[in-house]
Amino acid sequence: MACALDVEETAGALERYRRRAGGLIVAGAAVLPLAAGAGALLAEPWREDTVVLLCVIGILALGAGIGSLALARRMRRALAAGTWSAHPAVALDRTGHATTLVLRAPDGTETWPLTVIATRHRYEAVRPGPDGVLWWCGDPRVGGVLAPPGGGPLIWAKPLRGERVRRRVVAHAAAEGLAHRPVPKQPQAQAPEPVTANGPEPVTSNRPASFPANGPDPVTANRPAPFPANDPQPVTAPVPRPFAWEDPRLAREDPDPVLTCGPDPFGTDGPEAGGDRDEAGAGSGPTYAVLVAHAERQAMPPGRAPRREADVREVRWWRVRSLRRLAGVQRVLVALGFCAAVGAVALTGPPEEDVPKLWFAAVLPLVGLVYAGYRVLTTGRHAARLMARAATGHTPVPRRYVLLYDPHGGAPVLVFFPMHGGPDDRPEGVLPLVPPGPPKHPRRGLPERPTGPAGLHGWRDRTPFGAPFVVPWIDGRPLWAAGPYWEADGKEFLALLDRLAPPVEAQSP
Repeated sequence: MACALDVEETAGALERYRRRAGGLIVAGAAVLPLAAGAGALLAEPWREDTVVLLCVIGILALGAGIGSLALARRMRRALAAGTWSAHPAVALDRTGHATTLVLRAPDGTETWPLTVIATRHRYEAVRPGPDGVLWWCGDPRVGGVLAPPGGGPLIWAKPLRGERVRRRVVAHAAAEGLAHRPVPKQPQAQAPEPVTANGPEPVTSNRPASFPANGPDPVTANRPAPFPANDPQPVTAPVPRPFAWEDPRLAREDPDPVLTCGPDPFGTDGPEAGGDRDEAGAGSGPTYAVLVAHAERQAMPPGRAPRREADVREVRWWRVRSLRRLAGVQRVLVALGFCAAVGAVALTGPPEEDVPKLWFAAVLPLVGLVYAGYRVLTTGRHAARLMARAATGHTPVPRRYVLLYDPHGGAPVLVFFPMHGGPDDRPEGVLPLVPPGPPKHPRRGLPERPTGPAGLHGWRDRTPFGAPFVVPWIDGRPLWAAGPYWEADGKEFLALLDRLAPPVEAQSP
């Protein structure tokens, strides 16, 4: 890796950021002439309010676009001049101040308190979890680029000002356990080459003589490829989509639009036929003991239990509160309430000079109502029916789970292992979850323990690519999936596990 820009995901994230900045500049430049035209064409009392509103929107968009474009250029210079390094990180919430992060140098000799320069929604995609690791590229004395493991998305951070504030922030990070976190493996770490007295010894394979010299090695063909010594780019996996059923190809009007019926996971002989996977174990990846250690570091004290809701096994899906939220019905009701409020104000006969403001106030909830209703009809209700169908499926498949959190947004993810196994078992699959709690407390309703037994229901319905949809039942409650069940079948699966629980080189000094 010559520089951080050589990582494909980093280059793509920077290009997307630059395009968004360009789009804001174009939008702002288009709205300002529109404001001038509105001032010339409209009559009172519409003219003044319309011109002011359009000017404010145009100036804000233009300023945000220019600032983002300048920041994109700074990111490009930093990424082109340095390489990625992985650091333990702690996120600190300081009331009334900008978002603060503290990184620890890989050798454990320094800590770097940084201020994040990013909007809230972009920072949430990078925020480190309780066991967080972030990639850094830059100079901690001047500023640099932060990213989650993998190299994207990107945010800019600069050193925190004020020696007294820096000491207080570092002490807070130390109280959060930053000094005791394991050292993550570095993105550009190279495997040592075997050395002989005459220099490096060429690496040979176990390829049979009859196998083509330039073909794949049958012994290592199915193993994750190691990083090349001269270009060790990390393998990254695409983030699972928040809702896999939002693919336009899957939103059709037939009764089961997103589904293709797959084979019974138990075969034709009942649930016992599925026990072979327990005996054979899963493929490769971190062991059960390694992931349990990460899960215990990420675990937080359980909050207040959520209110009981209707049992999906006894009622239709629209009577289950969590499925209504999953389908988007609540967004429709909120938008409908705003529209009703604006309509009620209009019926009271407001003064004539306030009518333009009332029209502007009615546009946003009306657009929101149309959009929310469209989402419910095209994808939301199909997703809820799919989850209800899976949750009421046949005899569950028993598995052990480990609860982790994706650093790309902090969404909960369950990693499953054979039910009857030991600490050296390898994962069988992962399942991204919809956070069951409200927006302010998204983890409310998750299992109290980071590990334990689960029953996987479903397996009847699959995506066009063959991935099954399942619903885990834990402690007598279903947890709704944010996508299909990802089975251990390739390097993308391993890269996802590395992101959930970043590999470490050694314990911290």
